[in-house]
Amino acid sequence: MSDVLLLSRFQFAITVFYHFLFVPLTIGLIVLIAWMETQHVRTKNPLYRQMADFWGKLFAINFVLGVVTGITMEFQFGTNWSEYSKYMGDIFGSPLAIEALVAFFLESTFMGIWLFGKDKISPKLRAFSIWMVALGTNISALWIITANGFMQNPVGYIERNGRIELQNFWEVVTNPYAWHMFVHTIVSCYIVGAFFVMAVSAWHLLRKQHVVFFEKSFKYALILGLIATTATPFIGHKSASFAAKMQPAKGAALEAVWETKEGLPFHIIQIPDPKNERNIVEFLTIPKLGSYFYTHSFDGKVVGFDQIPKDERPNVNIVFYSFRLMVALGLYFVALCWYGFYLYRKNKLIESKRFLKVVMYSVLLPYVAINAGWVVAEVGRQPWTVYGLMRTAEAVSPISLSQILFSLVSLVVFYTILLIADVYLMLKYAKKGPYASTATKGGEVQHVS
Repeated sequence: MSDVLLLSRFQFAITVFYHFLFVPLTIGLIVLIAWMETQHVRTKNPLYRQMADFWGKLFAINFVLGVVTGITMEFQFGTNWSEYSKYMGDIFGSPLAIEALVAFFLESTFMGIWLFGKDKISPKLRAFSIWMVALGTNISALWIITANGFMQNPVGYIERNGRIELQNFWEVVTNPYAWHMFVHTIVSCYIVGAFFVMAVSAWHLLRKQHVVFFEKSFKYALILGLIATTATPFIGHKSASFAAKMQPAKGAALEAVWETKEGLPFHIIQIPDPKNERNIVEFLTIPKLGSYFYTHSFDGKVVGFDQIPKDERPNVNIVFYSFRLMVALGLYFVALCWYGFYLYRKNKLIESKRFLKVVMYSVLLPYVAINAGWVVAEVGRQPWTVYGLMRTAEAVSPISLSQILFSLVSLVVFYTILLIADVYLMLKYAKKGPYASTATKGGEVQHVS
């Protein structure tokens, strides 16, 4: 692998990583804020308005920095991946253009109305505006994943004059690979948003600050987290099994399957040895369960690396361990949310300091899990940029090593500054709490200066 290709891949990975630190929280948090605004319209209780304002400020900080990191990412298709852009531009450009012209303008327009309209518009219009922002963020994710879905499973195209041209837009939009990815990603983002709200609320509840405010916030986030974490294993399983069917090399890497076989067992503890094409450790084995995970049949046939050329295999260790990490964290989130629901039902949530501390310290784990999932999706597709059509080595721009080094260093410095600013502002306003402490009296909220 050439140095330019390696560094271009590394730069794009860094760019996506930084950008994806902001996106999941944007998608996950906005749903809770919209819910709070709706509750304010329905009940007229000003507590819900305070909740929407507080969490909305944190959302706005995250949203702005997410937009900045996303803009530079798209420029790399021209600077670092020009051969890819020439080959794929006709198809890849369409969903990205729709995302910018429809989704981004929808969310940014109504975000402005919601933020700056504040007391100048009615509660109903404010609730409508924030729901439009939520809709826009989801539409944005849909079109971006539609573009990525084509890279994973090319459909609706024709190859002409050495490039890919769009032949059937409807096939691209309804690509099943993209829809599996979209649902899995969106629900995972809801987990990120739920854990963020629960973690910040837990920090205040441990200090007995704004108890009514943050207990209600924790409850809303817990409900969203409970639904999302419970659904994720089923959604993720369908997404992974479909990916394995469409991309056998990725499927083999998920569980380090070296030999094609029927009735594949599942090893709870497993250590692969790619150099010798075997597993060093296979412990706590469940017969035929592996085949069921892949094919929904205990006797189903699972393709191993013995049927895949070596130059078409991804990095097994990266895919395998990223997948295991994602699954393990997903199960942890399910257990934590259900235990939190149990404590809430028993009215023991606020008194359980140990649980609140665990939730608080778990705030970054959903980020780890969702990024591990994207590592599986992208590294597992290698050595292809567009699966079966264009290899990554063919997609890179003909640029010099000095150019890529300069842009890489500049990008890392710039993004690190943005990340530091984001963490500083988020911590500052999260710890500050709502503008006024709240206390309840007779079911109404009193504002204490």
